[in-house]
Order: sequence, then C-alpha cells, then structure tokens
Amino acid sequence: MKRVILSLAATSFLATSGAVAATNAELEAKLKLLEEQMAEIKKELSKTNTTLTKTKTTLNEVKAHDAFDNIKWSMDFRNSVDFINYDYNSYTANGEDLSGTSASNDGLLTSRLYLNMKAAPADKLTFNGQLAMYGIWGGELYSKDAALKEWVGSSRADDTLLRLRQAYFVWSDTFGEGGMPYAFSIGRRQSTDGFLANHRENRSEPGSPLAHITNMEVDGAMLKLDLDEYVLPGSFVKFVYGRAHSGGIETLFDSTGVYEPYAQADGDINENVDFFVVLGSLYNDGQYNLMFENATIFNTKGQNTSTTKTAVDAGTANLSALSLQADGVGNGINDFLDETTAFVSLAATHYMPNSGHQLLGSEDDETGYSYWLGFTIPDMVTEDGRFGFEFNHGSKYWTPMTWAEDTAIGSKVAVRGDALEAYWNFNLFGSENLASQIRYTYAQHDYTPSIRCAGWVTPQNVDIEASDLRFFINYHY
Repeated sequence: MKRVILSLAATSFLATSGAVAATNAELEAKLKLLEEQMAEIKKELSKTNTTLTKTKTTLNEVKAHDAFDNIKWSMDFRNSVDFINYDYNSYTANGEDLSGTSASNDGLLTSRLYLNMKAAPADKLTFNGQLAMYGIWGGELYSKDAALKEWVGSSRADDTLLRLRQAYFVWSDTFGEGGMPYAFSIGRRQSTDGFLANHRENRSEPGSPLAHITNMEVDGAMLKLDLDEYVLPGSFVKFVYGRAHSGGIETLFDSTGVYEPYAQADGDINENVDFFVVLGSLYNDGQYNLMFENATIFNTKGQNTSTTKTAVDAGTANLSALSLQADGVGNGINDFLDETTAFVSLAATHYMPNSGHQLLGSEDDETGYSYWLGFTIPDMVTEDGRFGFEFNHGSKYWTPMTWAEDTAIGSKVAVRGDALEAYWNFNLFGSENLASQIRYTYAQHDYTPSIRCAGWVTPQNVDIEASDLRFFINYHY
C-alpha cells in the first residue's frame, strides 16, 4: 500500500513538474514576443517623435516667417445713436437772427469701422495702419464738404467711403550700446482720443498727444526720446513736425490756365499750414502722470484787413497744455479711492497776427485759456464698468486744434463757455469685445463756437445751449 501511495505521489510530482516546466516555457516565449513587440513600438515611437520634432520646428519657422511677412489685422466696429438738441437763446448767423429758435435730431444713427494693420518686418521696425469708415445711416454716398481735409474725412460722421486714417512706420533703437532709447516715425499718425479724452471714449489706453489742445489726424515726422533713466521716472519727449493743410496746389491734370502743377503762386494766398509740436511726460510713476504739450502753427489762416479776404496766411498760433492724471487717489486710504481716476488740465492758446492781418477778429495778439476737470469711479454694478464726470471751461479766444472731436454736437473741449459731461462705460452682456457707453454732454456757448480753428471768425457774444445723449456699442477684436 505504501508503495502504491509513493508511486502515485511520485507520478503526481513528475506530472506537476512537467506542467510547471511547460508553463514556464510558454511564459518565456510570450515574454520574448512582448519584448520584440516593445522594441518595435519603441522604434516606431522614435520615428514619430523625430517627425513631430521636425514638424514642430517647421511650424515654428512658418509662424516666425508669417509674423514678419504678413500684416496682422484687427477691427473696431462701433454703432451709436445720438439724441441732439440746440437752443439758440441769442445767436446771429450769416446775417440771420436765430434767437429764440431751436434745432434737434431725435435719433442720429451712425456706424464707424476701423480696420487696423500691424506688421514687424524686422526687430527694430514696425508698421501701423488703419482704414476707416464713419457714416450716417441713410446718409449721402460721399462727403461734399469742401472744408474737410483728406485726413479728417473718417473722423466725422458723413459718408461710407473707406479712407486711410493711419499709415506710419516706427524705427526703435538706442544711441549706442546701452544708450538712450529713441523712436523715429514718418507717416499719418493717430492724434485722436489722446491723453484724458480716452476716458470719455471708453478706451483704457490714451492716444497721443494731449487731447486738451490736439484732437485730429496729422501727417508728419516724429522723434521720441526715452528719458526715464536720465531725468525723472517715466519721462519722455516727442518732437513732431508736420503739415495740416496744403493749399493753393493744382495737381498735374487739373491745372487751369497757367501751367504750374503742384506749385504755389507767391503772395498773400492760401499756402501750407505746418506745425511743430513738443510733447511728453514730465513724470510718471504708475500712479501720477504729468504730461505737457506745446504746438506752434505756422501760416495760421485769418483775414487780410485791407482786402477783407479770409482764409489767408495771417500769422502764427501757439497752443500749450499741462495735464495731470492720478490713477488712484491717495495712498491706500480705501479700495474705492484706490480705484478712482482723477485728472486736471490747464491750457492756453495764443494767436499772433501778422501786420495788416487779423486773427480771431483782432489785429492784436489774443490769448484764450481753458481748464478741464474730471474723474472716473467703479460703477459697483458691473465687473469692469465705470462712471465718469467731466467739466470744461473755455474763454472768448480759446481756440484749440480739435477738428476730429468725436461728439455729434462738436468739440466739447473747444467750447467757449462751459461743458458738462457724464458717462457710464461698461461691457455689454459682460463681454470684453462689446465695450459700450451711455453718455450725456451739455454745452453752454457764451461765444461763437470754435470750429476747425477758423482764425478768420470773430468770437461774438452768443447764448447757445447744446446737448447730446449718446449710446454706443463697440465691437472690437
């Protein structure tokens, strides 16, 4: 019996050992197969990674090439409605007494489109451009206003033509290794929505120069010097020379009578109006920004006292402004004051007629002045919305360069009298791409309204009340 049991046990052990041996052999075969498959997968992955690396490198090269080789486009599309009213309490125009009358528009609808261009063909060289259309719903096909310059056609609501509003290049470098940074530019530059005016236009960053005396496009050359490390924190200065008006020129194909294409006759005529501007920041520490501007206009248009001919070269004008903005009132007093922006600006215009001429109806030098106060605060209703309040005052001879002021009732900055303004800036539906505004502007004109820096117009005592209630939606991307 014991032999039988031992025999069975031996048989069972040998069978089990054989099974284990067979199982191990199968496992070894499977492992070897897996190792071969893993090696093949690694080989394929290596090829894929190499391909991906090459593709990524190629894509980066393409992106880098496109960044330098193509113009990048963005857009700004604004639609607005204005409710306008004028009350002529005391006013005479073109020999007609309009006192006691009024005029209004129960809904002026306009659309303004900006197509923005940017390019960087080299590390130190950039290009900026802008095509613009600013039209009245149901308006004329194209503007027939002879007073409009080709640089201002897209800054006042009229027709739906697409015009060149900006086109300039900027070369940025330093004087020597580690020297003073500078920038040089030539072309048509945006000079609207400048420092302080950006708040009322619901723009976070201001344009250039100071809006208190300049709000128009300009064709010119600019040199900017960065003085931050040499004078005071944030300080810089710009020198701009350009042309605002080119008069008395006949082109090659519209010469009449005398053959003189692109020439100008001598004498007391409608010649070029050039300007030289010096502006910049005296101090900017991130909270307080003190900026200045001085603009000199040559061949300012006025009247010849002997011939009574108007819009002729009559003298020189000098315009100056000093503007201070505080982004946050005080130093950590409370959160509300920290989020408050306040500003004040003082400005003056000085018109100096040549002998035998008049500027602003006077043969003597005449000085006008203006001050501008304002502040914006969080609306405490929306996430990024703000309320703004502004006050402007201008004297009898106050005459700034504000052709492109974007208020349907005219330039509130140029008012000879008082102007009050309140606005609410907010993002419609909470979308940052739909910057919107509700704005009310009221102007009390005590003297003839200043339009187009018309130096031949004499400021007369008037009593005109003008108001504009505006709502706009601005899509930008």
